[in-house]
Amino acid sequence: MPSLFEPITIRGLQIRNRVWVSPMCQYSAVDGVVGDWHNVHIGALATGGTGLIIAEATGVVSEGRISIGCPGLYNKDQVDAWRSIVDFAHSQGTTMGIQLAHAGRKAGTALPFDGFRMATPEEGGWEAVAPSAVAFEGYPVPRELTISEIHSIVKSFGEAAARAIEAGFDLVEIHAAHGYLLHEFYSPLSNHRTDEYGGDYDGRTRFLKEVVSEVRRAIDEQSPLFVRISATDWIEGGWTLEDSVKLARELKALGADLIDVSTGGNVPNAQIPVAPGYQVRFAEAIKEKSGILTSAVGMITEPLQADEIISSGKADAVMLARELLRNPRWPLYAATILGIEIPWPDQISRGKITRAK
Repeated sequence: MPSLFEPITIRGLQIRNRVWVSPMCQYSAVDGVVGDWHNVHIGALATGGTGLIIAEATGVVSEGRISIGCPGLYNKDQVDAWRSIVDFAHSQGTTMGIQLAHAGRKAGTALPFDGFRMATPEEGGWEAVAPSAVAFEGYPVPRELTISEIHSIVKSFGEAAARAIEAGFDLVEIHAAHGYLLHEFYSPLSNHRTDEYGGDYDGRTRFLKEVVSEVRRAIDEQSPLFVRISATDWIEGGWTLEDSVKLARELKALGADLIDVSTGGNVPNAQIPVAPGYQVRFAEAIKEKSGILTSAVGMITEPLQADEIISSGKADAVMLARELLRNPRWPLYAATILGIEIPWPDQISRGKITRAK
């Protein structure tokens, strides 16, 4: 059995293989409620043999959404809309997770398909908030959060996590990467606060650790908790891999089960050496030095490449994104390339190939 297709058990959950779908924004929700597009998009991925789908960044409050077209989990209508999508994925043997998020200073954009701009109040736009009144390039200056507002957002993460379990999701991932709110707090490049949520490492990571503790309390003990972080800001004076290793150890002690390792996103001018598998080394270092499970992401496109990441112990799973947009049934193809047979849905089994081409 290739390592890529070995099952993995985390807490009380078994995931059938190590090919996982990375969260990908679709900008197709209405008032935070998912609909037909998400049914088809996630349904196609679920029929492709993947082990785990993590649904896209989902706002824990309305103003925490990245755009006016992003989903939320702050009311009952949103729970009900997710439930049928999750049920279908389960019927295909696919585990379902959801990424809970607050976009911070990057929140409140219009739909991106016609070019970047902020949503107007008439379109449903809102004022962005952040640890400090420091704008991301091209965005308006956000309003600095008060301490009571920080406490309220912590509570909102827990409430959204409980709603995720109610909707049938098997696990929750906290989005603390890519320059969104939780990353903005732990990075010294965007957090200029001098109170207990700023300053040194302990102050800047306090918010994320409180969110992890709150979400851990809100979900079932058998439900895994993942945290996506940016392992480096890729710029001098920013967040570093050494910081990430330390943070991973602390999050593990708080009940996190896996670190979903990405990088960057908090400053626009970072020099990132993009190449196939360019972020895998960060997942490997965090796994080795903290003892927590990790997943790797970033230009992982080939079956042999993905299998080697797992078999060599660099990470415990791989997250694919763009490759699965191109081919939602990539896991079925990968199994053939790696010389094994995995079940195909009956409805598409006529397309099955019997040998690698």
